Amino acid sequence: MPVLSDVITALDTLWPRAWAQDWDAVGTVCGDPGAEVSTVLFAVDPVREIADEAVAVGADLLVTHHPLYLRGTTTVAADTFKGRVVHSLITHGVALHVAHTNADIADPGVSDALADALGLRVTGPLAPDPADPEGRRGLGRVCALDRPMTLAAFAEHAAARLPATAQGVRASGDPDRTVRTVAVSGGAGDSLFAEVRAAGADAYLTADLRHHPASEAREHAPVALLDAAHWATEWPWCQQAAAQLDAVSERRGWGLRTLVSHRVTDPWILHQPSPSPRVSHPSPRVSQGAPN
Repeated sequence: MPVLSDVITALDTLWPRAWAQDWDAVGTVCGDPGAEVSTVLFAVDPVREIADEAVAVGADLLVTHHPLYLRGTTTVAADTFKGRVVHSLITHGVALHVAHTNADIADPGVSDALADALGLRVTGPLAPDPADPEGRRGLGRVCALDRPMTLAAFAEHAAARLPATAQGVRASGDPDRTVRTVAVSGGAGDSLFAEVRAAGADAYLTADLRHHPASEAREHAPVALLDAAHWATEWPWCQQAAAQLDAVSERRGWGLRTLVSHRVTDPWILHQPSPSPRVSHPSPRVSQGAPN
């Protein structure tokens, strides 16, 4: 059975910490390097309910995509929610490791998992990593559809393929526009509009699209925008990451048990549509199959 330092070395090989953005906080948050690891749980958010799940399933290691302490801290006191997470994990012998933007840029990475969930064929990175001579790593992915769809049909398709959330998928653009190529970026992606235009994509699916950047992007070019829940665009990576660690475990004879949390930790729990359109153009189309 491997110890934590063995498993962390494997995770750092899959998603090297040097690939993370300068502002990011990745790596091991807590855990005894010499402790044995038999069960690993993957999740998006290191929130209390995920920490409780890690304890309940007997995990020795919790791997999350989002950092617990992104901006640093001066305390891990248990009367704060982040401190309580740390106390709970340490008390029950659960280590915490974070792979964030280093997993975004990896090949395969977060956006590859998103593309796979949507049934898209990846043709290359949206924003290639200049440090990768093969041109495979980078933020986001440019993808092709096996068959063209209208924007309305693709929005319905995306809502059906991604994990269900209160938000579902909202779209901007001509509902009847034909979509053949799609750029995707797991998580907040409104910093990549220039790359989307340069790629010539018909549509761009990401999360956390703010009003002004999205409005300006629509004015720059007729690219259709699809905005999904942040958590939903990154959860598919958990399955991909667990499969990658499974492969390492099998090669090394570790016999690790890897689990993926299915708890929806998206903060939004209710979506109430407007009773009627308040603008005349463009008229919104609501798919009967889209989550409410």
